[in-house]
Amino acid sequence: MPNPIEINAEESPQARFAYELRQQRQQAGMTQLQLSRRLTVSVSSVGMLETLKRRPDRRFAEACDRVFRLDGVFRELWKQTRWEMAPEHYRDFMALEAQASALQSWDPMLVPGFFQIDSYARRIFEDEPGITPELVEERVAQRIQRQSILSREAAPMIWSIIDEGVLHRPMGDADLMHDQLERLIEVAGHPRVTIQIIPHAARSAVGLQAAFTIAELRGVPYSVYIESAPRGLTMGDRETIAAMVGRYDALRAAALPQNLSLGIIKEMVGKWT
Repeated sequence: MPNPIEINAEESPQARFAYELRQQRQQAGMTQLQLSRRLTVSVSSVGMLETLKRRPDRRFAEACDRVFRLDGVFRELWKQTRWEMAPEHYRDFMALEAQASALQSWDPMLVPGFFQIDSYARRIFEDEPGITPELVEERVAQRIQRQSILSREAAPMIWSIIDEGVLHRPMGDADLMHDQLERLIEVAGHPRVTIQIIPHAARSAVGLQAAFTIAELRGVPYSVYIESAPRGLTMGDRETIAAMVGRYDALRAAALPQNLSLGIIKEMVGKWT
């Protein structure tokens, strides 16, 4: 019988899940076949998960908690694996984002990811060429999970500037857009969130080339993520950061204050009803 693959439990969230799965199975005195029968999955599924050849899903994680009589251990491990489903080019900025004291975002095309409801996010991801339904759901779950940053004890300040055209752009049916704009109004009530709209009347071309987010650490801009096709860029050189901060200041000058911005959003909610 071949030696089992060596897994470093500190290597990645997926590796930690695989390590814990093997440990719990062995401590319970079960073979992979016996465990697969308890979980009502194929024995190959257990084997592939233990050797990092397959990613766990929520149902498998919850089934493991039931079989091993654990209080959400595997479900929590599964949550930690979901960031790995994000596009590779965005993972570095996600790690920086989690440490940020402030985030400044601009989006000329879409509702920012921090404020998207699941159906809006799903509509975005499902149009990506070649993407599978499973990966769409993983991406949606990962995006919604990111929003938990606002519920942490030291949540970052978030300044979000959005082009008015985003409110008019149908990303689904009227009900979806109604719910999404209601979500914008709701999140604008968070004490650490400011949402501003650049109205059509501003006729500003600043920033129309791309969406971007600036991350600050203790009040100092230290990284910027710039959207581009086919993949975005995370940049940390001083020259680029200074240029993007200047661009953001110009956008903020063209934007309406939050109270007037919310008035525009509320008006559009009525139109999407």
